[in-house]
Amino acid sequence: MATRGELRKKIMIILYQIDIYEERHIDYEIDQVIQDNIDKQEEFVHQIVYGVMEKKDQLDSLANSLMKDWTIERIDKNGAAILRMALYELKYTNTPEAVVINEAVVLAKEYSDDAVRKIINAVLDKVVKG
Repeated sequence: MATRGELRKKIMIILYQIDIYEERHIDYEIDQVIQDNIDKQEEFVHQIVYGVMEKKDQLDSLANSLMKDWTIERIDKNGAAILRMALYELKYTNTPEAVVINEAVVLAKEYSDDAVRKIINAVLDKVVKG
């Protein structure tokens, strides 16, 4: 069974792919994108992907309100996927804040540049501190 950290990496990839499909006006079904990326049904993945897609506008507005001189549209697609996923987890799940932030920073270190990692960390920190 995959760890939550491994599943978050899959969620980031799924959200990234959906972002590309939307940008290029390619038809897709969320369930199919999920199935293409994970071997078996994972409720956690389903919950987060659907939650992020449902709340994307609110998540983007929140992120943009907390960034200085940046917008979520300006950061790379991996970074945007990581940030949306982490914001969703902070706002709508019971995952401990420290876990959400740590996992997001770990993914950002691997898949985004240092500037984006710092932005993600700063935005999540502002959310937690209110």
